[in-house]
Amino acid sequence: MPDAAPRTFAVRHLQMARALFAAVAAVMITFSSDHSAPVGVSVFGGFATATALIFLISVWLVFPAGARWPSVLLGAVTLVAGMVATFPAVRTTEGYFLLVAIWAFVFGVVELVIGIVGRRRGWDASRDAIFVGALTLVLGAGLIVTNPAYRLDYFIEEAGRSFTLTGITIGVGLFGAYAAIVAVFLGIAAFSPRPVASTADVADAPGGTA
Repeated sequence: MPDAAPRTFAVRHLQMARALFAAVAAVMITFSSDHSAPVGVSVFGGFATATALIFLISVWLVFPAGARWPSVLLGAVTLVAGMVATFPAVRTTEGYFLLVAIWAFVFGVVELVIGIVGRRRGWDASRDAIFVGALTLVLGAGLIVTNPAYRLDYFIEEAGRSFTLTGITIGVGLFGAYAAIVAVFLGIAAFSPRPVASTADVADAPGGTA
């Protein structure tokens, strides 16, 4: 199919897919009573792999030649994270924090830069990329300041039992909150009206990052 020809899929479809998998990750964490490292790594790994495939598939289905490199880059970064998450050695508290934090900083910087570049070029989706990129960096910062060894035992009289809040519980919860915000934001962005871009504008766009 020629690059100048109308495409069946648009950036909004990429946003919908990203929102869907982010929502699935958020729901899995929210409704799971187990926020251990193996669960956190498994959910993150599934989210990363699915998101990477969406980026890589969109390279051919959404973007014309010259506008594909951002999706290739973001897809590659996220796919590597998803593959690393399959290693048994990573399914520890320290492994979870290290893996997700590194991904968050790398992915966040890349998407933020793409959004800034897109804003200068007048790309209509640049605001979404800037927001998600910055939010991903916030996730990384939150994981860095959270002590993996943190432990707080407390008793709730109404429940009649003791509970324990740990660093890994907080860490997995941070990713769940991040996924929920991304799902809502990209879901809204996908259904928001957009100006109709010309073929030249699309070719000059830095890619479908968010």
